[in-house]
Amino acid sequence: MKILSLNIRGMGSGKNSKFGDLKKLCISERPSIFAIQESKCHFKDENWVQALWGSKDCGNIQKEMVGKSGGQFLIWDKTVFEASSELISEFFITIRGFWKSSKEESIIVNVYGPHDDASKRKLWESLDNILGIDEVSWVLCGDFNEVRDSSERLNCEFVENRAKRFNEVIEKHGLIDVPLGGRKFTRVSKDDRKMSKLDRFLVSNKFLALWSGIKVVPLDRDLSDHCPIVLSDGDINFGLKPFKLFDEWFRVEGVEKIIEQYWGEDLVGSRKDCVFRNKLKRLKGCLKEWSKGKFGNLEVDISNSKKEAMGLEIKAESGTLSDGEYVRWLESRKNGLKMRK
Repeated sequence: MKILSLNIRGMGSGKNSKFGDLKKLCISERPSIFAIQESKCHFKDENWVQALWGSKDCGNIQKEMVGKSGGQFLIWDKTVFEASSELISEFFITIRGFWKSSKEESIIVNVYGPHDDASKRKLWESLDNILGIDEVSWVLCGDFNEVRDSSERLNCEFVENRAKRFNEVIEKHGLIDVPLGGRKFTRVSKDDRKMSKLDRFLVSNKFLALWSGIKVVPLDRDLSDHCPIVLSDGDINFGLKPFKLFDEWFRVEGVEKIIEQYWGEDLVGSRKDCVFRNKLKRLKGCLKEWSKGKFGNLEVDISNSKKEAMGLEIKAESGTLSDGEYVRWLESRKNGLKMRK
């Protein structure tokens, strides 16, 4: 079981489209369920969703943007979770179904919380109503756009009454706020000064009883000012490590000729699938050697930049970055994203 949640802050379009990076995230993380908030897009057809997911074995429900904001997706792996019903509400979308491994029923709620006080009250009332419907296991995830106490904000306003109402819903229905491993905050402002924990997973005791070793892990902020967060159990098989292609390669003259040369050479084999596999394997090796000669180890450089940025960002959560460290933080994030894209 693996549920991925992300406030994408707009899918983008044209050269600014995030589709490719979002697809890479799906492939690398292989979630059972993906909850996306603030897509800022209109309805997408099945072909688009399947291309994003990397498989036809997926279901989805969508809530289109209103005006120029909002929009949500829930996408799930049909081989892992079988949905029986769906609900689209003002501030959340929901699927109900069962996990094929255990035949146990769950309701998954993808929340995108509003900003104004009146709408927040409507969200809590709506959640209060549906949470009392049935004795099944629950997972609520997404950007709730609210914190539970003052420790979940840094350099930004904390409103006690709003937090109190949020906590009342959580406590009334016995929900567990699964701790965020390794980080304090999930959203960082554009100037990298303000931080908040707005994204989370709230689960019921019944859901906890279904899985062992439940944990929530934040991923790097590559696609948005929000971290993707991942809820998983203790038995996750990540599969084979994928072969990575870097956009930086295709900015260098001559890489196309290398691909054409090695792909065009014939390989002898009795089975076409084996020939295809061996051609990919050989091309992979050639590109890795070529990349080392041109860039050094690009994958290691990206990894190091991301690690430095993540370490400094975690330190920034305590409000103790020096001016020099702040500059290094911005530069390491910029370098990691530049090399990656």
